[in-house]
Amino acid sequence: MTAAMTGPSWAALWPPSAVRVRSGDLELRYLDDELLLALADLASRGLHDEDRMPFLHPWTRGTPAEVARSVLTYQWAQRAALTPSRWSLELAVLHQGRAVGVQAMTTTDFPVLGAAETGSWLGREHQGRGLGRQMRHLVLHLLFEGLGARTATTSAREDNAASLGVTRALGYRPDGTADAAVEGMPARILRFRLDRADWDGRPPALRPPVTTEGLEALRAFLPGPTA
Repeated sequence: MTAAMTGPSWAALWPPSAVRVRSGDLELRYLDDELLLALADLASRGLHDEDRMPFLHPWTRGTPAEVARSVLTYQWAQRAALTPSRWSLELAVLHQGRAVGVQAMTTTDFPVLGAAETGSWLGREHQGRGLGRQMRHLVLHLLFEGLGARTATTSAREDNAASLGVTRALGYRPDGTADAAVEGMPARILRFRLDRADWDGRPPALRPPVTTEGLEALRAFLPGPTA
């Protein structure tokens, strides 16, 4: 009798699928289709008041079904476009095992520049509980300790107090401003950066224990700067 043939695992073919970053009861995990469906449903229930738009791209506008589909199509597109030199790594945020949001990092020419931009969102029922700061810390750990980044950048509208509060609490430095048109209105964007020296010099309060999985294969798949 011929032994059954077995193919390669997801982790072997697509190393991001094995990534896990944990601290306490919060975890970042690769956004597979099961988690994606849960997060699309979460987004469809709303992320902010109807009369405000915290994002630079108003993807949260539309019916619940339209918002959910926009989450699906965006995430599928990011997966398909991932290459070693240009990628957006989208990670589900799990709190006590429940999907509560998305934490992403995006970069171009990472092997040369070693810089990535972070972005995120949380379901409305999970906001105001300190999770934004925890999930940002986890993705910064992945960037600096896992992938050897030199710089992490982020930006937010000047009226997005929650996002700006997280950024400032984690020690970013101002890095200029920009103007953008959002839903036909001008918006001022504040930019920030956190260099490796800033990360290494952070105080003990910003050094909670973190555990990781799948980093060796991820580093081979998405190499960082060599010098």
